[in-house]
Amino acid sequence: MNRTVAGVFWIVLYLFVVLAPLFLMMIRPTPPERSFWVEVSLGLGFVGLVQIAVQFALIARFPEFTAPYGIDLILRYHKQIAVVAIVLLVAHPIILVIDQPSRIGMLNPLGGSWATRTGNWALYTLLLLAVLSLFRKQIKLNYELWRVTHALLGVAAVVLAHVHVNLAGRYTETPWKEVVHLTVTLFLLFLFGYLRLVKPAMQRRHRYRVAEVRRERGSTWSLALESVGHEGLRFSPGQFAWIKLGGSPYKMEEHPFSFSSNANDHGRIEFGIKELGDFTSRIGDLPVDTVAYVDGPHGNFSIDVDPAAGYVFLAGGVGITPFMSMLRTMAERRDKRPVLLLYGDKAWDAIAFREEVEALRDRLALDVVFVLEEVHDGWEGETGFIDADMIRRHLPEEGIERLYFVCGPEPLLVAAEAAILETGVPLEHIRSERFDLV
Repeated sequence: MNRTVAGVFWIVLYLFVVLAPLFLMMIRPTPPERSFWVEVSLGLGFVGLVQIAVQFALIARFPEFTAPYGIDLILRYHKQIAVVAIVLLVAHPIILVIDQPSRIGMLNPLGGSWATRTGNWALYTLLLLAVLSLFRKQIKLNYELWRVTHALLGVAAVVLAHVHVNLAGRYTETPWKEVVHLTVTLFLLFLFGYLRLVKPAMQRRHRYRVAEVRRERGSTWSLALESVGHEGLRFSPGQFAWIKLGGSPYKMEEHPFSFSSNANDHGRIEFGIKELGDFTSRIGDLPVDTVAYVDGPHGNFSIDVDPAAGYVFLAGGVGITPFMSMLRTMAERRDKRPVLLLYGDKAWDAIAFREEVEALRDRLALDVVFVLEEVHDGWEGETGFIDADMIRRHLPEEGIERLYFVCGPEPLLVAAEAAILETGVPLEHIRSERFDLV
């Protein structure tokens, strides 16, 4: 219930902030009456601008704000609402031109007044930011370079937009309105500074060292970090953190990984990392004692967040990582709640943590079903992909209500969620963790 109340509170506050410009526009003094479409254009521009500015709050990773929803959902919303906001901002000058075609010169980034120029520069900066974000993988833009450009373009767009609104002076010509506008802009830039400057400074005082890099099956590695001069990190099994390896905590290169270790061991934390890109393919070469910085924990994908009488875990590939944290923690706690693990991967030799999962059966009320895409001679287990019939075959007939946790690549998530719903499980009993956070 506390999460629900907090979630409703943040949504109401978010809507209030986004719609506040429309209410401020109606407070006198107001500009002389103009055409309906001009006012619509300005309204869309203000709402779109605030939506862009609020993005700094969405990405600041405040646990109080992200806890009711999960940061993966917040970041997906960040991507989607940013597109909506840019559409509103693009509509702002287009409506003005449609209303009066002679205004076409306003779209010239080098023409017109400084008010129109800065407005154009802010808009074109946002369009460039959107293109680089939406097509980063297609144009093979380096992740670290993209993060730098994304941050700089975002800050530049907000500052230019503030200058544009100030110079235009239609609805901010009175001192108190300008103070409100300036305060909001400075506060949101402060949030950006908090993420890029304050948080790294805090991480410097809570460093970690690489204690071990251990090869697992299926091109997967276990990265173990030990705390240096502090008691370590408290997290819930299933959560994740952003990690920076080597160098300064102010470096832009950081990557999110799920904890795979027992949550009761605060001084030593482990992450399961699969070789999927330039950064992850180099994990195996990481020297012991390399300095590391951890931003976390984050996420709501946890049996501690959602306690239940029993669980069904559906994992695909490296999606087993958060479940290893849950299973290891349950074993440490001597937790005897029943768990059914459906674990799919390409081949038998690709199943990471296979031997440990088998061993955990002796310490937990754990049923394990391995599902292979490519079978070897003599394989008598499940093949193909996890579907509703497979879930029904292996779920015991019992009188308890289980929660379903799903983690893995996007295709598995979509198929597994549909399969679970097909068995008659209500949507509110399903928890999913998606990897694509950038």
